[in-house]
Amino acid sequence: MAHKIYTSYNQIDKELEILNLEKEVSYQRVILSLKNTKESLAPTYLISNVFSSFKTGIRGSYVQILNSAIPLIINWIINKKRGR
Repeated sequence: MAHKIYTSYNQIDKELEILNLEKEVSYQRVILSLKNTKESLAPTYLISNVFSSFKTGIRGSYVQILNSAIPLIINWIINKKRGR
């Protein structure tokens, strides 16, 4: 890293202020990241996320499930009537 040459205390003060602001922004990003992680690991969020994923999966393959289930149900009814 190249050394900066300052000609006045004002330049040093401005550089320190910029560094302090960058430090504060980084700190706030870490805090926000921890908060988001904590919220994403909360049981209520995990359960709602699982259910929404399940709902999306079912909604997308609803027709396929029906096409697979109907023949199985019909065969079960036929076998039930035959006494098997």
